[in-house]
Amino acid sequence: MRRLLSGALALLLVGGLGCRTRQKPGPVPPAPTSVSLVAVGDILMHEDVKTAASQDLGGFPALWADLVPLFQGADLAFGNLETPVAPTMGRPGVPFQFNAPATLPAALRASGFTVLATANNHAFDQGAKGVRETLQRLRAERLVALGSGEDRAQAEATQILERQGIRVAFLGFTDLFNLDLNQRATEPWVRPLDLEPALQAVREARGRAEVVVVSLHWGNEYQHLPTKRQRDLTRALVGAGCDLILGHHPHVLQPVEVVEAEGRKALVAYSLGNFISNQDRMYRADHFPVAGGDNRDGAALQVRFERRPEGVVLAEARVEPLWTENNWGSGAPRRELRVIRVAAAEAHARAELDRLTDPLAGPKIHPEAKALTRAILATQERLRTLILRRRRVAETIGESFVRAQ
Repeated sequence: MRRLLSGALALLLVGGLGCRTRQKPGPVPPAPTSVSLVAVGDILMHEDVKTAASQDLGGFPALWADLVPLFQGADLAFGNLETPVAPTMGRPGVPFQFNAPATLPAALRASGFTVLATANNHAFDQGAKGVRETLQRLRAERLVALGSGEDRAQAEATQILERQGIRVAFLGFTDLFNLDLNQRATEPWVRPLDLEPALQAVREARGRAEVVVVSLHWGNEYQHLPTKRQRDLTRALVGAGCDLILGHHPHVLQPVEVVEAEGRKALVAYSLGNFISNQDRMYRADHFPVAGGDNRDGAALQVRFERRPEGVVLAEARVEPLWTENNWGSGAPRRELRVIRVAAAEAHARAELDRLTDPLAGPKIHPEAKALTRAILATQERLRTLILRRRRVAETIGESFVRAQ
């Protein structure tokens, strides 16, 4: 009996000691407040882009369906609208003078876009009335326009959007005009990139918001490196208080960099390339040098600003390569253009090639030997194209910003 009591006492002591050392988990600290932004480049309304949308039951959103989850999942989604939307007041688009159908703004909004740069060299393609109609149509879809207005005051107004309790200021400028119709301050206006007024606008925005984003239409077409003017403007704008510069116009990608000036740091995307276009439509990876497809490369810049004790800071920045597939010259009954996410498409192509080359699975997919061979060759070419384009984007943008594959 004494031995049994001793054993019971030992168990009680062990149990008691265990209870004393076991601690209740503390409350889980709340996740830091943050705001996310996705940015892409030039939304170009070449005739074949409009034709492809008109021939697809899904309309424009079908042309970039792969990107819709990315846009809709972000707090803010930005693109450069390099076209008027003036079907009533304007004329049909012609080469180098664009116009978009009335369906485009609703399609952009439904896809998840929230902010559009409208200060660019094509802003006046349909005249001053075209600027006014474009803005009215964008407002009707609750899309924020940057850098153009029905008068000068509206064009130069800083747009402040609040997401997740963080105020984000947007400003838009163009350094280039095909046609400059800025005349009277009471008439439609497109904001030029004049340095001192731009710096003052950034300083004022810095006092009103926690994040300052500047959209710039600048640089030289088809050049992968920023000009001295771009770099000089960047340092001045960063020193004045901007946190993020979103560049467009060259129609090819340029580097993404962290730039420091006046004790401040900002992220700069000198050019996000084309988002969608009909450029380089003849490019085939097996027949052209890799540079022959540069106008079809794109980038989805994904950034996240986070509130910390020291303030709102850039917490994350990465780039996802994009590519516009184009069936020009294929003999297909309809025009097809698709903006795709390269990493996902590459993974799918690898899996498809594995199935086609499997001794058992391949013949089940294509029982006829010639058809199987054609499918294997086509998949191999697509895979080579995607690998080349992914590498090209990483080399141009900067390896450190391209999301690990």
